Amino acid sequence: MKLQQLRFIWEVARHNMNVSATAEDLYTSQPGISKQIMLLEDELGVQIFRRSGKHLTEITPAGQAIIEKSGRILGEVENIRKIAQEFSDFSKGSLSIATTHTQARYALPRVIKHFMLKFPEVSLHMHQGTPVQISELASKGVADFAIATEALDLFENLIMMPCYRWNRCIVVPRNHPLASVAKPTLEQIAGYPIVTYVFGFTGRSQLDNAFRKAGLDPKVVFTATDADVIKTYVRLGLGIGIIARMAYDTGDDGDLIAIDAGHLFESSTTKIGFKRGTFLRGYMYEFIEGFAPHLTRAVVDTAVKCQTASEMDDLFRDLELPVY
Repeated sequence: MKLQQLRFIWEVARHNMNVSATAEDLYTSQPGISKQIMLLEDELGVQIFRRSGKHLTEITPAGQAIIEKSGRILGEVENIRKIAQEFSDFSKGSLSIATTHTQARYALPRVIKHFMLKFPEVSLHMHQGTPVQISELASKGVADFAIATEALDLFENLIMMPCYRWNRCIVVPRNHPLASVAKPTLEQIAGYPIVTYVFGFTGRSQLDNAFRKAGLDPKVVFTATDADVIKTYVRLGLGIGIIARMAYDTGDDGDLIAIDAGHLFESSTTKIGFKRGTFLRGYMYEFIEGFAPHLTRAVVDTAVKCQTASEMDDLFRDLELPVY
């Protein structure tokens, strides 16, 4: 059994059993991967993948268990590399972040600029996606950190820590009837077509819960994952926009009025997390603290030791998070 074979079956599973795509990503040949998988199956005496002709069709139950174990082994191998790098050159390496557009566009630029000035030899890679995709990337070890608001608790092998709380604003053109209303009601908002986030994005669940509790059925006419796209369609007159407050820029969005909606919706909490068992290099601790100053190295290490969600809740129960 070779480490390379374990990597091949792990990556093939991650690429939905597409051997060609796996070979392309790993800069190797498709026949070479197929041969090594068959050699591993012969050695173990079980099928890892079922086949239809030359194509892999599904993962067998035995294969699922083997692939999961392989992922843990590969994760530990990566940790060994990180440990060696930390002691050979603590300021050089890479950092991969999975996050949403809102975080990448509005919350992270200042943090990343400061980080890159302090660690110029660390290469940064950013993956954008849905909260579920983001969590999965971190859960599988493809990304070092996941930063999002929704769906992060779906993966039990992620250590999630709260960073800050935020709420929403309503954006309308300057000539809109709501532009002169300082504190609109949910009933007033529900009276207009709404342009907002796709369900499962950027605290959308809090918005839906508020209308549901009030017995209202708002007319959501357009949804997007990107606050800038939402604002564009508000400008086109499709409806009023409901976006994260941080996504309104007084300079770029001066043609729109932002109305605070903190009195209407419960605040949401953005979290940062990583796969349990990950070896955190020094600059990774620095990135976490740069993004959320209350998450010092000592606090992060304490969070790592928490075994249950209730222990994690107790750790941060009395913490006053910054609000944006």
